[in-house]
Amino acid sequence: MPFLPISREDMKERGIEQLDFICITGDSYVDHPSFGISIISRMIEAQGFTVGIIAQPDFHSDRDFTKLGRPKYAFMITGGNIDSMVAHYTAAKRKRSKDMYTAGGIAGKRPDRATIVYSKAVKRIYGNDMAVAIGGLEASLRRFAHYDYWDDCVRPSILEDSGADLLMYGMSEHQIVEICTRLAGGEKISELRDIRGTAYLCDPKETPYGAAECPSLKLCRESKDEYAKACRIQYDWQDEVYGKTVIQRQTAKMLVQLPPALSLKTEELDKVYELPYMRTYHPIYEKDGGVPGIEEVEFSITHNRGCFGGCNFCSIALHQGRRISVRSKESILREARLLTTLPNFKGYIHDVGGPTANFRQPSCETQLSKGLCKGKKCLAPVPCKNLKADHSEYLEILREIRKIKGVKKVFIRSGIRYDYLMEDKNDEFMRELIAEHVSGQLKVAPEHCSAAVLDLMGKPHIEAYKKFQEKFYRITGQIGKEQYLVPYLMSSHPGSTLNEAVELALFLKSLKMRPEQVQDFYPTPGTVSTCMFYTGLDPYTMKPVYVPRSAEEKAMQRALLQYFRPDNRRKCIEALVKAHRTDLIGNGSECLVKPDEIHLRELRERREKSNNSRSKNNGRKQAASVHKESSHGKGSSPVHSGSPGRPGNNRDKSQGGKGRKR
Repeated sequence: MPFLPISREDMKERGIEQLDFICITGDSYVDHPSFGISIISRMIEAQGFTVGIIAQPDFHSDRDFTKLGRPKYAFMITGGNIDSMVAHYTAAKRKRSKDMYTAGGIAGKRPDRATIVYSKAVKRIYGNDMAVAIGGLEASLRRFAHYDYWDDCVRPSILEDSGADLLMYGMSEHQIVEICTRLAGGEKISELRDIRGTAYLCDPKETPYGAAECPSLKLCRESKDEYAKACRIQYDWQDEVYGKTVIQRQTAKMLVQLPPALSLKTEELDKVYELPYMRTYHPIYEKDGGVPGIEEVEFSITHNRGCFGGCNFCSIALHQGRRISVRSKESILREARLLTTLPNFKGYIHDVGGPTANFRQPSCETQLSKGLCKGKKCLAPVPCKNLKADHSEYLEILREIRKIKGVKKVFIRSGIRYDYLMEDKNDEFMRELIAEHVSGQLKVAPEHCSAAVLDLMGKPHIEAYKKFQEKFYRITGQIGKEQYLVPYLMSSHPGSTLNEAVELALFLKSLKMRPEQVQDFYPTPGTVSTCMFYTGLDPYTMKPVYVPRSAEEKAMQRALLQYFRPDNRRKCIEALVKAHRTDLIGNGSECLVKPDEIHLRELRERREKSNNSRSKNNGRKQAASVHKESSHGKGSSPVHSGSPGRPGNNRDKSQGGKGRKR
């Protein structure tokens, strides 16, 4: 199956006069199931509709937006695989030099807030009656009024900012099929107000009854307490079993978010991943060296969706949901065999994973009928007593893939939840993971060691990691391999003061761990941690949370986690002085950093200042003594308010008048 049309010439070759739907994306066109727009466009095609792709249109003119003509039914718009602002800027708000989802890694091919820019352009060019539906991560996480880190303010729903008619949140396969079918059946997009997994704007008079209402955009802007309450309401009702419609007043209209779409069943997910993808970037990008984003996923297999881990800084819970969907073993093996036929395959499958690699089933049986527990986590701070940890099916799949002709090695590079792994009483999976599926280093994410910070992250306490680490190295030694754990760590998360950063540095030192990379907390739209960052409140307890905000403190926390790097020494010394932990500056084995010349000079200056101050004080005392002796000589009598020989010892006051009086 060829790539979908990207030009009039492609349409002519296929005998298409007018396309039914046109998809616009902020990424270069890569026809691979790891790219959301590829799944959506192939799903549209699978329903018998014609569909074209406009990838990274030049937003400075109308030319690219009109090159495929006017679609019969609608434009489907996404900012790309990740939020366009995250694609453009670092956590320090610096412009990125590369865009991994653009041909040649060239930055700047998409606009800031791409979904808004593209949607407004389509409405301006084709008129307000042109149906526009938006989706993807950028739209999904900005569906409510949300704090925007880059503007440092609360922005309205992206539906209001973009002028789009309908928003699809989540992965959207169910939604896209129903939307396309009903539009083709003659319904207007403004009439599609009953599709799960969508959101729309309406006149407040048309607000449906029985919905959970969030504080309005106005209230969220005026009160951080109200913003935190809105965040909790949005998360509490994101469940496909008990979830309900959630509403929030925007500037003039009411935002209505319908309950989440139902998770795909195994047979449905199999069909999604077995659509006729070209599994690579479009040939027009060969001259640029291709699209870097395909490199990690070209020979990787997705076997699951969703994550019941529920970390507060992660967007998966609000986008994919906490319920696990899985592909069948047969579908996964068919894809593995397909990979061995691709021209660049060298025998290595880079990953068999998903949001969390080792989740293949619900966390417990109860959630299937009652949903996931509201306001609680399956694994943190300790695993739920109802948790079912079982890796047997996943292990069986990995074993079968290893047997396929042409496969030399199967790696697991997606995140492994080590706390879940440790709950499995059978060691078989862990032993084979270490023996067969680690390429020298296994990446895991303890994130921090402070219990206070980990609680705010929604992560298990560090004792779980310590147990896993001990077991990992014990088994590694038993099988005679030299392999290492590479921990992902996060600095400056809400709740982390300099003291917690020092605690983490000492923890790393005690374990002889030297992390190569440290991630500053990035307040991306829609997460619970971003709510904490903006409001300074935990939305689930409404208790105050310390937030490191200044660039200086963030740099200090980051430096402490890599205290061993010479270029971080000055910043670490500044941090330790500020945290009153100068005991950790020195040449001893217990110290984090050695003193530098600046610190030694400051110590000398402080000593000199202290000595001078002492000398002055001694001089004053001597002068006072001379003055008293002189006064006594003139016939004055000294007045003692304490015991004889202890002038100035006011025992009458300090000991309740028990001192001797004269």
